[in-house]
Amino acid sequence: MNQPVPGTPSLLRAINDRAALQALLERGPLTRPEIGTLTGLSKPTASQLLARLQEAGLVVLDGIREGLPGRTAEVYRLNPAAAYVAALDVTPTHIDARVADITGAVVGEHRLPTPGRSSGDVVGRVRAALDGAGAPPGLRHAVIGVQAALDPRTGRLGYATAKDMPGWHIPDLVRTLADGLGVRIAIENNVNLVAQAEQAHGVGRGHRDFVLLWADEGLGSALVLGGRLHRGATGGAGEVGYMPTPGAPTAREAGRYGHHGYQALTGGTAVVKILRSYGVRATTPVQAVCNAVETAAGTGRRADDARAGLRDVAGRLAVGLAAITSVVDPGIIVLTGGTLLAGGDTLRELVEHELHALTIPRPPVLLSTVEGNPVLAGALDLALATTREEVFGSTVLS
Repeated sequence: MNQPVPGTPSLLRAINDRAALQALLERGPLTRPEIGTLTGLSKPTASQLLARLQEAGLVVLDGIREGLPGRTAEVYRLNPAAAYVAALDVTPTHIDARVADITGAVVGEHRLPTPGRSSGDVVGRVRAALDGAGAPPGLRHAVIGVQAALDPRTGRLGYATAKDMPGWHIPDLVRTLADGLGVRIAIENNVNLVAQAEQAHGVGRGHRDFVLLWADEGLGSALVLGGRLHRGATGGAGEVGYMPTPGAPTAREAGRYGHHGYQALTGGTAVVKILRSYGVRATTPVQAVCNAVETAAGTGRRADDARAGLRDVAGRLAVGLAAITSVVDPGIIVLTGGTLLAGGDTLRELVEHELHALTIPRPPVLLSTVEGNPVLAGALDLALATTREEVFGSTVLS
């Protein structure tokens, strides 16, 4: 029978330190009495705690707060310079980088164009992106979003070709980057990071089971099950672009990474062709859907054709979502990516209607509410969570 572990002084100090740091993170600058009240610590213990955190460089003074006549109180805040983290979004044409301090405040951003870069300089490209964003020496952690999936068994990228991720198909990618940059590195699928952002800041908040579908030139999905992101044995959970789908070629005919499955049925190229067949002209899926929605809002034959085209697109999207819904039974489905956001509520309602006609579960279909670059937002959330866990536990004394 296991016996309870007694609370050693160092363990109790660590628990108190973490509680105080978390309070400062969530509430901003606080006085010693306020910290004592929030953590349940006595005045002497709160004073000792603050002295310890100041010595560790985790807390700094933030001025004096005036109270009753003749009474003042020192105000403390989390030291922003206690740690810095970075988020990166890697595409075939550029790398977006964002650097933040431990409070989450963004201190710099940069876009590094990478046209035609194919080999040999992955570390150099990431370093240039970080330098452009003003990453300070001693950067603690960087999370990199990629249009692929890292196979934990091999350490290599999968579910993407060299054209998709030029120069990134190298052995032991994480260690190569970490050693070359001197920074702890994590690599994550970009759509998984979008789901992370949606769970923290968007309509996924409070939902333990949801599916996110990203549609633009390419298709991707993410699964949050039991409140946690599901990556799969090879990191490829959610790579629905390759999912065999009725009405589309299979890998047998098109090749493993060829144009087949769900991507062939309703990816960016397919959306442009579908809507063109209904008289809607455009060269990109985002513009095609925008034009279709605008035209469908009118009257007459052209409006009727545009509405029919949008129903066709929605029906194709629903076929893939129905397969996922039938297996996963999510609480909600979140639509995002340029194509789906361009369709707004018009396309969302059509997708929901078509999906509910195909499945017994009828989860609400919602549009993403995360603003800006959701890949960077999700990557920054992961980097901050990991680093805070590490830094907030660093005051343990033996």
